[in-house]
Amino acid sequence: MLKALLTDIDGTITDPSRRINTGAIDTIRSLVDTGIEVILASGNTACFMDALCKMIGTRGSFIAENGGVYRSGFTGTLQIHGDLSISKNALAAVQQHFQKTGTELDLYSPDYRFSDRAFARTVSPDEVRKVLSGFPVQVIDTGYAIHIQLTGINKGTALKALGEMLAIDPSDIMAIGDSVNDVPMLAGAGIGIAVANAHPDVKKIATYITRKEYGDGFVEAVEKYRSYFRAR
Repeated sequence: MLKALLTDIDGTITDPSRRINTGAIDTIRSLVDTGIEVILASGNTACFMDALCKMIGTRGSFIAENGGVYRSGFTGTLQIHGDLSISKNALAAVQQHFQKTGTELDLYSPDYRFSDRAFARTVSPDEVRKVLSGFPVQVIDTGYAIHIQLTGINKGTALKALGEMLAIDPSDIMAIGDSVNDVPMLAGAGIGIAVANAHPDVKKIATYITRKEYGDGFVEAVEKYRSYFRAR
């Protein structure tokens, strides 16, 4: 029995241009209307996720900054994990490294991040990892941005913590994603779904791989398992 759905955003309920699939929105609302908890997960900021929850029509639970920040419902207190000071120090080292070659990093919403630091994929993720090899951080390449986050923080750790707050066991959650940073949440959920456009590492651990890509694949997955969902 599934009591909740956890879904990634970019590449999972969107199209390749990051436009949200309207069919995915309708599907999410149909679950919410029947009492199912729908949790949105992303590497984006908490304020972005709050707005997205309102516009899509969920109850407000989300995972942001790849697990570094999460919240239970609209009235819940924002939970912040990780160590922003460590992420900042690591970012400074990366900026110093690339400035030597005349490259400036394009930072993503630094004033609105509480746990990680993120920037555009205009530099090599592997080179960033090499620069930060002595730091207690992980370099996450989502395919849309490069994130610097404290080691051990991910969407899977947030799934477990948020599940406890919502009184939902991870085995009763279905997770859907496409990128490597989604692997921990798919592995930690009762059912893990990879949309057809997913990274090979995601497909390796998935319970089911959809035939369709992006948002259409999301809709396909929910419809396949809809009979498994039961409201609390």
